[in-house]
Amino acid sequence: MQVILANPRGFCAGVDRAIDIVERALTLFGKPIYVRHEVVHNKFVVEDLRNKGAVFVEELDEVPDGATVIFSAHGVARSVVQEAERRGLRVFDATCPLVTKVHMEVDRHARRGEEVILIGHAGHPEVDGTLGQYDRSHGGEMYLVETVEDAERIQIRNPDALAYVTQTTLSVDDTLDIIETLKSRFPNIQGQKRDDICYATQNRQDAVKQLASVCDLFLVVGSPNSSNSNRLREIAEKLGVEAYLVDNADQIEDRWLEGKTQVGVTAGASAPELLVQEVVEHLRANGMNTVTEHGGKRENIVFSLPKALR
Repeated sequence: MQVILANPRGFCAGVDRAIDIVERALTLFGKPIYVRHEVVHNKFVVEDLRNKGAVFVEELDEVPDGATVIFSAHGVARSVVQEAERRGLRVFDATCPLVTKVHMEVDRHARRGEEVILIGHAGHPEVDGTLGQYDRSHGGEMYLVETVEDAERIQIRNPDALAYVTQTTLSVDDTLDIIETLKSRFPNIQGQKRDDICYATQNRQDAVKQLASVCDLFLVVGSPNSSNSNRLREIAEKLGVEAYLVDNADQIEDRWLEGKTQVGVTAGASAPELLVQEVVEHLRANGMNTVTEHGGKRENIVFSLPKALR
């Protein structure tokens, strides 16, 4: 059995920054530090930060007065920011800058009275946060579509003043199909010249596509609630490769490895390299004789910390 490690894989700049913000806040202000929602969608990372003194909550009413709270990398609605300000909480925003860019697009369209379609998964915190950026006081409306079928059915009040944005962690291919459907129905719809899907999501998806033709099994390291990790597994499956999403090496089942000769391994943008290496060691113990690093796009993007934490 040969194992091929996809590149790039694992942590992206936004995830690195979000984790650094929590750890830096703990160092400067001591525990507890409250974090609204899981700062990134990875069980290992969340448990590690919890052990260091982070307290994860879903709503601000769980945060005591005078406490320090961090918004997760997925972003939050305007109403959450306003509530934190009203209560005088000390806030550090770990929203990924690429998600913030989408928020700014939504705000710009809303101020013009333009309607906005968000392509994304209902209930995902990034989607909730982005929908919560739209100010309806300017006379417009915002809509959510998840599938091509949604795009075919959606009814818009003003098709001539319409734009779309996307969740940053979607499948590039699936999003393209939805965008093409929207463009065919609403020829005047506006979109960004560059996709909202983040560079790290796209790079990791491209790496899986490149390896799929030479692999008969793909293991994706990531948690079940990680959108970008799930998309990696789905892409491998759509290309005809048996694929599984695992939180860690303990979840690998022996039957998956039976008869397999080329195993691709990657990790979602919120999964640490430590877990990838544990998977490699597990495979080594089960007959792997070689491991190779597949060449991929080099990433050198770094997002700076808030000034108060530097």
